[in-house]
Amino acid sequence: MKTKPPRIPLWLKAAYTVFLAVMIPVYWTNYGPTNFLYFCDVALLLTLVGIWKENALLVSLPAVGILLPQMLWCADFLVELSGGKLTGMTGYMFDEKRSLFLRGLSFFHGWLPFLLIYLVWKTGYDRRALWGWSLICVVLCLAAYFLLPPAGADLASSNTPRNVNYVFGMDDAKPQSWMPPLAYLGTWIAALVGIVFIPTHLFLKKVFTPAN
Repeated sequence: MKTKPPRIPLWLKAAYTVFLAVMIPVYWTNYGPTNFLYFCDVALLLTLVGIWKENALLVSLPAVGILLPQMLWCADFLVELSGGKLTGMTGYMFDEKRSLFLRGLSFFHGWLPFLLIYLVWKTGYDRRALWGWSLICVVLCLAAYFLLPPAGADLASSNTPRNVNYVFGMDDAKPQSWMPPLAYLGTWIAALVGIVFIPTHLFLKKVFTPAN
C-alpha cells in the first residue's frame, strides 16, 4: 500500500517548530503561562500539531479564529509604523522597555495568517472548524473573565497579561463601563462569532476545497 507524499514541506514544519521552541520559553519567562490563553497563542499551538499531522481540522480551527484579527494587527502595525493611530493594539511593538528580541518574536502575528492560508490550501478546509473554534472561544473567554486579572488590575509585573482576549473591554487599563460586565462578555462572544468567525468560515468554505 502506497503512502501519500507529505503535503507540507519538512523544512516548513522544522522551521515552525524551531520558532515555537524559542518563543514558548521566552514568552513564559517574560509574560507567564496565562499568556498562552490568548486566541493567537492557542492558534500557534494548534497549528504546531496540525502542521505535523497535516490535519485539516487542526489548521482550519485557528484559520477561522484569527485570520481577520491578525490582518487587523498587520494593518495597525503599518499605521503605527508610519506614525499614525488605528486601534493601538500593536503599541507594545514600539515599547522600548521591551527588548527588540521579545518584540521581534511577536512578528508572528504578521506572518501566521498567511501561513494558515497556505496550510488550508494544502490540507483543505474542514467545515467543522466554525463550531470547534466557537467552542474554544467560549471556553477561553470564560476562563479569562473568571480566572485571570481584569483590565486595570494592579499586578507585580507590567508584562503579566490582564484583560486576556478583551473580555473586560478594549482598554487594558480599565474595564468598559457602558454595560454590565457579564452583558458585555456575552455581547463580545456573540460579536466574535457573528462578525469574525462566521464571515471567515464563509470565505474559507468558498475559496478552498473541502478537507478529505
